[in-house]
Amino acid sequence: MDCQVRLATTEDADAISCIVIAALRGSNAQDYSPDVIAQVEQSFSPMKVQLLLTQRAVYVALVAQCIVATASLDGDVVRSVFVLPKHQGTGVGRQLMAVIQSIAVDAGLDVLHVPSSITAEGFYAALGFRAIRDQFHGAERTIIMQKRL
Repeated sequence: MDCQVRLATTEDADAISCIVIAALRGSNAQDYSPDVIAQVEQSFSPMKVQLLLTQRAVYVALVAQCIVATASLDGDVVRSVFVLPKHQGTGVGRQLMAVIQSIAVDAGLDVLHVPSSITAEGFYAALGFRAIRDQFHGAERTIIMQKRL
């Protein structure tokens, strides 16, 4: 499925928040407890997303003019990659990550890191990332992965 990728704007904050929450509840909930999901959701309210937009480069992927995915680049770290559940497995996430990787290469980066959920580890592995260590935030397990560019 073809998508368009662009930098997010403050007007996209509500849509980004909805995508993240839908992905957390629809996909990540199979690997994390309700308490962990609720805790992560708090970090992605529309107001918190607006703050993130001032701190790092946030991108959105659009299909038929609708925002269906998001990801951000914070130095050499890819953060907050989420795809609406009904668009997962369609190639949108792969296309979004290809754009992020291209931006990283253009910026002169030679490695990318991603703090992956348990749910997304296979997705990143298929893109050439490899797990380098686990990190825990309370009960939330994150797999730190990296890819040489």
